Amino acid sequence: MTTAVPHLTGNYAPVTEELTAHDLAVTGQIPPELTGWYLRNGPNPHEAASRHWFAGDGMVHGVRIENGCAVSYRNRWVRTSTFTDGTRSYSETGERNLAAGVANTHVIRHAGRTLALVETSYPYELTCELDTVGPYDFDGKLHTAMTAHPKTCPVTGELHFFGYEVIGEPFLTYHRADADGNLLLSRPIDVPAATMQHDFNLTAEHVVFMDLPVVFDLATVAAGDGMPFRWSDSYQARLGVLRRDDPFGEVRWFPIDPCYVFHSLNAYDEPGKIVLYVMRYAELWRADSHGFDKSTLWRWTIDLTAGTVTEEQLDDRNAEFPRVDDRLVGLDARFGHASVAGDSGALVRYDLHTGSQASHEFGPGRIPGEAAFAPADQNPGGHGYLMTYVYNAETDRSDLTILNADDVAAAPVATIHLPQRVPFGFHGSWLADK
Repeated sequence: MTTAVPHLTGNYAPVTEELTAHDLAVTGQIPPELTGWYLRNGPNPHEAASRHWFAGDGMVHGVRIENGCAVSYRNRWVRTSTFTDGTRSYSETGERNLAAGVANTHVIRHAGRTLALVETSYPYELTCELDTVGPYDFDGKLHTAMTAHPKTCPVTGELHFFGYEVIGEPFLTYHRADADGNLLLSRPIDVPAATMQHDFNLTAEHVVFMDLPVVFDLATVAAGDGMPFRWSDSYQARLGVLRRDDPFGEVRWFPIDPCYVFHSLNAYDEPGKIVLYVMRYAELWRADSHGFDKSTLWRWTIDLTAGTVTEEQLDDRNAEFPRVDDRLVGLDARFGHASVAGDSGALVRYDLHTGSQASHEFGPGRIPGEAAFAPADQNPGGHGYLMTYVYNAETDRSDLTILNADDVAAAPVATIHLPQRVPFGFHGSWLADK
């Protein structure tokens, strides 16, 4: 009897067709001020079963919205060299191929390019119709992989990101590109071992790296099961602070309690301090990499004078995929939101100034993914909407749900009914027309 593989069953299972559908049915009214694409990326194995949820081929699902109408839905695999030719990240002789990867984690826009991201390779550029253009290496200047969580500074338009490596130093490199997409800076960061650095933090004045005790493990690689990382009781958990105005200067390291963080909500500067909001796991992948412990919202306050970090838990809900209005990344955003785990899904909106919370409960069998913030006007932090794909277990289909961010508990503003389900995935963006 064959045992079902959790990351290949239910709504984790891949969809097998690339569809294009027009004039989608809508319940409610799509806000007329929204014109653009909602795109979301995620793993969708196209031939063989993947060894882990994180390892499937990337597929981007997109809905086009114009003038209050849901114009179209389309889903397309990202045709990386791994997808088309089976190219591997490392050859048998250990040679690195940075164009090989699954591009399955995020999809963003920078300097007019739409990029599908995964942390183990170059980005892949997509057209507006989600066709694959090819790998993008910043005109030959990028020589590491690129995180799936770059940060765009809302003041300068710069794209800040990093790449980590597991075989050979430097294990971590910090990069900065200008608003036009020119890669201006690449600087190695000295860390003692190869760790899984999925996300980082950006403020107006600082970059903050999270060097945490989930460490590259050769025994796991040899076993060929799951992700090649394991929890380490001996590796120091710490935060590394680099001044943006001195990008080749000292990185100051601040010890914290052992933990792991996949995703940061936001970070900002206070006089003499840096405040970070993160979704914190007490530990991750001690025995294997196929499960996930509970993650909750925490605030870390780095005191740059005292050299200490104050750590505070702000919520006890098991939540992930945190986001803010992207126009406030690195600034003191009052509101953030995250998706709550469970068979009765919810989105929670955090008031980070008052500590209050509000949530939208989708009900039994309706599970939301990450929600992107779609602005309704030109005022950062102003009125807007939360957009997320919601899986309906009863119908085995998915909807694109639009909520009023100022009143998340209310009924959806609009529900766009899709022609198929969207498998559980990772991250996406609302890409408004300019």
